[in-house]
Amino acid sequence: MPESHTNRKKKKDDYLVQGAILAAAAVMTKVIGVVYRVPLANILGDEGNGFYGYAYQVYAMALMLSSYSLPTAVSKLVSERVAAKKKRNAFRVFLCSLVFAFTVGLIITLAVFFGAGAISEHVMKSPLSVYALKVLAPGLFIVAVMAVLRGYFQGLNTMVPTAISQIIEQLINAVVSIVGASVLFGIGTRAGEKAGEELLGPAYGAAGSTIGTVSGAVAGLLFLLFVFWLYRNVIKRQLKRDHSSGRESYRHILKVLVFTAVPVILSTAVYNINQILDLTIFNHIMDAQGYVEQEYMALQGIYTAKYDTLINVPMSIPYALSASVVPSLVAVVTTGTKREVHYKIDQTLRLTMFLTIPCCIGFLTLASPLMVLLYNDASATPANLLMLGAGVIVLFSWSSVSNSILHGLNHMSSPAKNAGISLVIHLIAFVIMMTVFKMNVYALVCSNIVFAVCMCYLNQRKIRKVCGFRVNIVHTFIKPLIAAVIMGVVTYAVHLVLDLLIGGRFIPTIAAILVAVVVYIVIALKIGTLSEDDIEALPMGARLLRLCRRLNLLPAAH
Repeated sequence: MPESHTNRKKKKDDYLVQGAILAAAAVMTKVIGVVYRVPLANILGDEGNGFYGYAYQVYAMALMLSSYSLPTAVSKLVSERVAAKKKRNAFRVFLCSLVFAFTVGLIITLAVFFGAGAISEHVMKSPLSVYALKVLAPGLFIVAVMAVLRGYFQGLNTMVPTAISQIIEQLINAVVSIVGASVLFGIGTRAGEKAGEELLGPAYGAAGSTIGTVSGAVAGLLFLLFVFWLYRNVIKRQLKRDHSSGRESYRHILKVLVFTAVPVILSTAVYNINQILDLTIFNHIMDAQGYVEQEYMALQGIYTAKYDTLINVPMSIPYALSASVVPSLVAVVTTGTKREVHYKIDQTLRLTMFLTIPCCIGFLTLASPLMVLLYNDASATPANLLMLGAGVIVLFSWSSVSNSILHGLNHMSSPAKNAGISLVIHLIAFVIMMTVFKMNVYALVCSNIVFAVCMCYLNQRKIRKVCGFRVNIVHTFIKPLIAAVIMGVVTYAVHLVLDLLIGGRFIPTIAAILVAVVVYIVIALKIGTLSEDDIEALPMGARLLRLCRRLNLLPAAH
C-alpha cells in the first residue's frame, strides 16, 4: 500500500513538474513575443500589423491542418504504449507519424505557396497580404515535422525538449523578425513610391517579419533533431529490452493516428476558422459600411498586434498544462481509480484558475498603463479592447484545459462537436454585433466571449456526464477571484499614487505589477486557494511548503 501511494505521488509530481516546465517556457516565449512585437509594431504601423495578422491567421489555419493536432495525438498514442510497456510500438508510432507529417506538411506548404495570391485577393479581401503568406508557407512543412518530435518526447513524459525548442524558436524569431521587417519595409516603401502604392511598404515589412517565424521554426527543429540524436542510444536499448508481443503494423498505426488526430484537428480548426472568419467578415462588413482598406486594416492591426499579443501571454499557461495533462490523464484512466481521475481533473482546473483569474483582473485594472508601457499608445481603443477582453483569458483557458481533459478521457470527438456548436452561435452573435449594433472592432472581442462561454459550458457538461466530475465552485473560482479583486484594488491604488508622485511610462506600472503579484500570492494562500498537497506537488514543492509555513502564509489549522 505505501508503495502504491508513493507511485501515485510520483506520477502526480511528474505531471505537475513537467507541466510547470512547459508553462514556464510558454510564458517566457510569450513574454519574448510581447517584447519583440513592440518594436515590430512600431516598424510596421497598424496597417502592416493588419497584413501580418491576416496572413498569420491563414498560416495558423494551415498549421492546424498539417501539425497542430500532432503533438497531442502522438503524445497520447506514445504514452498509451509506454504505459503498457510496449516501447517498440511507441517508437513505431513515432516513425509512422513522421512520415505522415512529412507528406501532409509538404502538400499543404505547396498549396499555400502557390495559392497565396488567390487566397489573399479573393478570400481575405487583402491582396497585399500575399507577400507575407508566401514567405510563411515553408514554415508549414518545418513545423509539421517538429510537432511529431515534440509529441514523441511529451509521450515519454518529458517536456524539456519541447520547452527549450520553444524558447530557441522564439528568440530566433524575435531577432530575425525585427531585422527582416525593418529592411523590407524600406525596400517596399521605395518600391511603393515608384508604383504609386502607399501600402507596399507595410506589406513588404509584414513579409519581412514573417521571415523570423520560419527562421525560428528551423532553429527549433534543428535543436529537437540534435536532442533526438543524443537520445538515440537510449532508444536502441529500450527497443532491445522490449520483449512484448503484438507488433503493430504501420497501416494500423496510421489508421489509429488519423482517428486520434482528426477530432483534435476539428476542435482546433474551429478556433482558427473562428479567427479567420471573424477577420474576413469584419473586413467585408466594414467595407460595406463605407470604411476604406487603410481604416479597417489599422483597426485589425490594433486587435491582432496589441490586444491579441497581450491576451495570449497568460493563456500560454493553461495551454502548457493541457499538453502535460493528456499523457498523465491517459495513464490514470488506464491504471487508476475514479477518485484519482477526479483529483487530477480538479487539480488541473484549480491551477488554471489560480493562475489566470488574477491575470484577468490585472488587465482590467492596468489596461491603459500596459498599452502605454509597451506600445506608448494612450489612445482609447487598445485599452478598451484589453479591458473588454480580459475575461477571455479565463474562459479560453478553461475551454482549452477541458478540451485536453476530454482527450485524456478518450472522448476525442466531443471537443470538436462542442466547438462546432459554439462556432455557429458565435458567428450569429458576431454578425448581429457588426450589423445591428455596429460595434466595429469591439465585436471581435465580444463574439469571442460568446464562443468561449459556450465551449466551457458544453465541455464541462460532457466531462460530468463521462466521469461524474463536478467542479468545486468555491475552491476553483470564488477563492482566487476574492484574492484577485483585493489585488486589483491595491494595484490600482499603488499605480494611481506613483503616477501622481513620480509619473512616466515605466516605474508606476512595473511597481504596480510587482505589488500585484505579492498581494495576490499572499491573500490566495492565506484563504486556502491551494492546499498543502498542491504546493508540495509543485516543482521544489517541499521547499515552497516549508517557506509558506515559515512565513505563516497558510490558513490556520482547525
